Amino acid sequence: VQLVESGGGLVQAGESLRLSCAASSAIDDYAIGWFRQAPGKEREGVSCISSSDGSTYYADSVKGRFTISSDNAKNTVYLQMNSLKPEDTAVYYCAALYGSSCQQLAGYYGSWGRGTQVTVSS
Repeated sequence: VQLVESGGGLVQAGESLRLSCAASSAIDDYAIGWFRQAPGKEREGVSCISSSDGSTYYADSVKGRFTISSDNAKNTVYLQMNSLKPEDTAVYYCAALYGSSCQQLAGYYGSWGRGTQVTVSS
């Protein structure tokens, strides 16, 4: 499956963005994860949703602020990001893992998009 992210941009602290991850084929049997990587830092898991078992995952740093959802009819997963903080600034990637529940580690995921830049100014 091929993935394309969109929706990034430059916003001020406290504002919102919605990222989209569009897949080239059906995502019914996939877990789709969102990851982010800031300059000089390792890639970290942000959130995940699995159509295989309905599980979701949120990193502690985004709980209560970010919401993941999927529209399987459109083969698209969304990440609604509210109350954005400067520390959320990063390139955001989505990734697909076939036939699994959500996994926090990036190494489990086989397909990746190219990323979309999110910049939050203070």
